[in-house]
Amino acid sequence: MDYVLLAEQLFNGFQLGIILFLMAAGLTLVFGIMDLINLAHGTFYMFGGFFAATLALWTDSFVLGMVLAVPTMMLAGVALEFTVLKTLYVRDHLDQVLVTFGLILFFNELFVIVFGPAGVAFPLPEYLSGFSNFPGGITVPDYRLVIIAVGMLVAVGLYLLVTKTRIGMLIRAGASNREMVGALGINISMLFTLVFGLGAVLAGLAGMIVTPITQAQSGMGEDVLILAFVVIVIGGIGSIRGAFVAAVLTGVIDTMGRSFIDVAMLNFLAPNAAEAAGPAISSMLIYILMAVILAIRPQGLFPPRGA
Repeated sequence: MDYVLLAEQLFNGFQLGIILFLMAAGLTLVFGIMDLINLAHGTFYMFGGFFAATLALWTDSFVLGMVLAVPTMMLAGVALEFTVLKTLYVRDHLDQVLVTFGLILFFNELFVIVFGPAGVAFPLPEYLSGFSNFPGGITVPDYRLVIIAVGMLVAVGLYLLVTKTRIGMLIRAGASNREMVGALGINISMLFTLVFGLGAVLAGLAGMIVTPITQAQSGMGEDVLILAFVVIVIGGIGSIRGAFVAAVLTGVIDTMGRSFIDVAMLNFLAPNAAEAAGPAISSMLIYILMAVILAIRPQGLFPPRGA
């Protein structure tokens, strides 16, 4: 096996893991603290992509578009929570699934009407379009290094927020016993709104940073939402540390499987059969991983005792 290709695919898998972490971190906070099954979380990923692309094109600045999209995502998340999702906290999970699934359909069609079926694309600036060379002939796009750096900074910042600050203490307390936190005089409604807004920003950030290398399209958050649910189940619902570890595992295994399973199958099957079986098996790997981990640790790798 070509070690350069192997190293580059490991890098790509880690980058995918960073994207999944940004998605899963917000999802696990909302689910773990608010007990809200939000299928529309992937919609915030789509929001981030469209907002960043639109603002970057309007301002003619990649950086300014990204910066302005962050508070825009916070406003969008808070507005949706206040107008629609706040009413679901006292409802059962089936109602939450139905309503948030309806939101997916609504926003997907709304964005097609507003932006068109082709979506919106915006190019990377020239200073982020180059490549970095590493020992051994490994070449990595500069922008993908930026994605990893941003994701790592967010991971560290989120960990410190949840474990070292008063707000984080309240978030962890709300996850374990919201009634007691409310009885102590804490405004649970405001806390939930802030957590939901933070989750929307994290999902939107994932959409923002991936859009320049793909494009913003209606429905773009649905596939990544499925992977994000897998991540939080593997890592432990409500655990930031678990979300990070599980996201990296999922990203690497998914990428390596899609890159090398069909080649490995040639050792056992005829070329036509290997070509057909490879993609099917690679798409199953993360679900096999989830099943194995749940069989060993039903609460996930890192149960939400802390972050």
